[in-house]
Amino acid sequence: MAKTKAISTDDVLLMLCTSVKKVLSVATQTQLTYSPMVQKITRTCLRPDIGCFVLFDGSFSGLVIINFSAPAAMELYRAYMMSMGMPESELATQHTSEEVGNMLGELMNQIVGDFTGNVGSELLVSINQNQPKMLTINKEVVVSIDTNLDRAQARRVSFSTANRNVFYMELAMDRTEFIQLHEFEREEIDPDRIVEEVGRQETLASTSNQTLVDQSLLDELGL
Repeated sequence: MAKTKAISTDDVLLMLCTSVKKVLSVATQTQLTYSPMVQKITRTCLRPDIGCFVLFDGSFSGLVIINFSAPAAMELYRAYMMSMGMPESELATQHTSEEVGNMLGELMNQIVGDFTGNVGSELLVSINQNQPKMLTINKEVVVSIDTNLDRAQARRVSFSTANRNVFYMELAMDRTEFIQLHEFEREEIDPDRIVEEVGRQETLASTSNQTLVDQSLLDELGL
């Protein structure tokens, strides 16, 4: 009998850490790292200076929070915008600026989207995410988010930017375990292939429409 394989909460956490590192590194064109030591916590909180959070549900439920310090938020914001071609003179100078919050919300959405895609590919289950929310918090305010989870487990992971500014990612999710009963082929998602296929289909559709137009014109002319 084949030996079964189990996927635990910490394995799911590793998938999320990989998504955080990959999305932020690609978006900012900088190198991020995260601590190999994971902290078990009793609750998840929004902390200063900017807290981003998003809920997900489906095959299992959970909450993802990323708490950015002002220096970390500004470093990521500046690197991202400048990699997109934005002149440095036009960048926001305060972490409380709306542009900074919008950028972090966009990246948070990409992170969780990448994470849910990996979960679907690796575990063959489906989870759906809500729209990320951002909150700029005063140093004296801590907001706790309560979620209805089945025997919730919570973890905190420390990330460092290229300039060694630190931010924290927190995950709370159902205490669950996925047990692989037999081997299966994972679906590989190639974004470039999808874009190429869509472009090819649009080209074929355009060519087909042009052919129909040309034939109609010939019919009208009696040719």
